Amino acid sequence: MNKHLITNMTWQEYQSKIKDNILILPIGSTEQHGPHLPLGVDSMLAESYSLAIAEKINAVVAPTVSYGYKSLPASGGGPIFPGTIDLKGATVVSLVYDLLEEFLHDGWQKIVLVSCHYENEAFLAEAADLITRNQTEEFPKILLVNWWDNLSENILPLVFDEVEFPGWALEHAAIAETSMMMYCYPELVREDAITDEGIDIPPTFQQFPPSKTLIPQSGSLHTARSSTAEKGRLIVENSTDNIVSVLENELFAKVKITD
Repeated sequence: MNKHLITNMTWQEYQSKIKDNILILPIGSTEQHGPHLPLGVDSMLAESYSLAIAEKINAVVAPTVSYGYKSLPASGGGPIFPGTIDLKGATVVSLVYDLLEEFLHDGWQKIVLVSCHYENEAFLAEAADLITRNQTEEFPKILLVNWWDNLSENILPLVFDEVEFPGWALEHAAIAETSMMMYCYPELVREDAITDEGIDIPPTFQQFPPSKTLIPQSGSLHTARSSTAEKGRLIVENSTDNIVSVLENELFAKVKITD
């Protein structure tokens, strides 16, 4: 039983954590990740990152938000693939706003949103902004973080040592995410289904209704070949450490580092 998950706590145990801890809310999505990865990649990684962060600081992890804003065809396949379950942008804002409202009502002063689905970012920022817009005190404080903005540049050559880095726009279900899944959830990676299909250059426009021929039928934007669990470990550990540094700096004395 993981001690950081609030789903495993009684209400009294949960209440006892509020004063001196950080609350982490993992937020992902349910969407296609090619033929070799499960639909829950973003949500699984969001929870894995949240738990990794919680191991390093006084933090508890809320239940993962497993649905998100729609991915566009050129950044994840979009709604043309069965199993991609999207929310409207207004729904994402309303959902996260309501959750933040409840946590703030409980008394949390330090809340971290851990995002692992790129298309959610603007709507998470909107929810956090709306709920704190009229606030005059520094706390309560809400931070929005993700792994890709907190990955050190020196890690990229180690991850993309065999296949050239195509840019984050084409890295959906490719080497980075596949490697992280190999590290965090190896039993869910279908290595024999990895394909070399993809697109060479992301389009400079969006089309509505979405084109069914923009990306391969497999849903892959770029190859995941050369992915390894070791590369996943490098990504997860490096970005986790960098996120923890952000929390230390932004929440300063409010954060207590555990042994």
